[in-house]
Amino acid sequence: MGQRKSGHVTLLDIAQASGFSVSTVSIVLSEAPLSQNVAASTRNHIRTIAQQLGYHPDAYARSLRRRSTQTIGILTFDLSDPFCTPIMRGIQGGLRTAGYLPLIVDAQAQRKLFDSSLHMILERRAEGVIVIASWVFEETDLLSDVKKNNVPIVIVGRDMVARGIHSILVDNALGGALAMRHLTDLGHRQIAVIRGPQEMVDTEPRWAGMCEVASEQGIELDPKLMFQLPGLADPASGFEGGRRFATDMLASGLPFTAVIAFDDLTALGVVRGLTEAGIRIPEECSVMGFDDVLPAVVATPAMTTIRQPLSEMGRDAAQQVLRAIRKGSGKPEKALLHQPQPELVIRRSTAYPPAKGTLEAIRNLAHDGASLSDRSEAGIQKQETKRKARRP
Repeated sequence: MGQRKSGHVTLLDIAQASGFSVSTVSIVLSEAPLSQNVAASTRNHIRTIAQQLGYHPDAYARSLRRRSTQTIGILTFDLSDPFCTPIMRGIQGGLRTAGYLPLIVDAQAQRKLFDSSLHMILERRAEGVIVIASWVFEETDLLSDVKKNNVPIVIVGRDMVARGIHSILVDNALGGALAMRHLTDLGHRQIAVIRGPQEMVDTEPRWAGMCEVASEQGIELDPKLMFQLPGLADPASGFEGGRRFATDMLASGLPFTAVIAFDDLTALGVVRGLTEAGIRIPEECSVMGFDDVLPAVVATPAMTTIRQPLSEMGRDAAQQVLRAIRKGSGKPEKALLHQPQPELVIRRSTAYPPAKGTLEAIRNLAHDGASLSDRSEAGIQKQETKRKARRP
């Protein structure tokens, strides 16, 4: 067998190595109906040579013949956000079984990059587009360009039905209600809330769900214990926002026994801020998040949260796009909103509210005149003293 030129193995390489024509090799390897007219020994010989050379079919050439790229563009706002990872995994799983290749592009939470990435996906003739959404793309007009090109598109994490786009968005109002009901069922009445950024469509429905349950329970949420995250530049900013608001909660001097954060990373920031100030979680204050991303599972204490079925949402998006592709370019389907149900996941970060005396001590901690840095340092020293006392 002669030396082959560098590069991908071609049908010509296999023809030269096997001693048969390119057309015969093509018929055999494509398993065309005419291959049944080729002797079994010849078919086996050609397939053996192809396997030895490491041949793979030319998907690009095949796509030109079929006028089908077998590619789905997936545009995500920030791959570093743990919220995206399980959605992406679900999408890939749904596409893999159908033989479609995901073309994954990360917009890195930048509007211009989002627009240019969507342009690139259309230029590559992707047969469908799935967007894992964020506030950064909300006003872009390129989504209408996708529809004008009759390319099926699904948005995960936004309700874009009014613009004729299939959408998948968790029932945020129910999620907010589940979070508030969990804490009120434990007996909490003095609850702080960190709302999401104003630009996020999730923010108001979650807040509405919380307020509905609080009203049912006769609980008046103190406006001074309500906080709102600014527009998030990156996933880590939610953590820092939670940490900062924990400081503000203590500085307010108002009693609180529980905190509901907009998402898990913000909740982890709250835990960090309270712990640095010497507040024990959940013995002295309960904290819960939203989403159920991996950091919430591995945190100490593990985070009580509202789970979004993120992997299922990704698979659903893939199935919707594939269904639209199979249907073809006939009359488009009416855009629908699919709202998967959230689920309460109880872990170690929530418990019954502290006794009145403990709550009073926390309140005094905020009034003792010490700065936050002093309180944080005192809390750390207190924990270190406890650790040393437990040593044999």
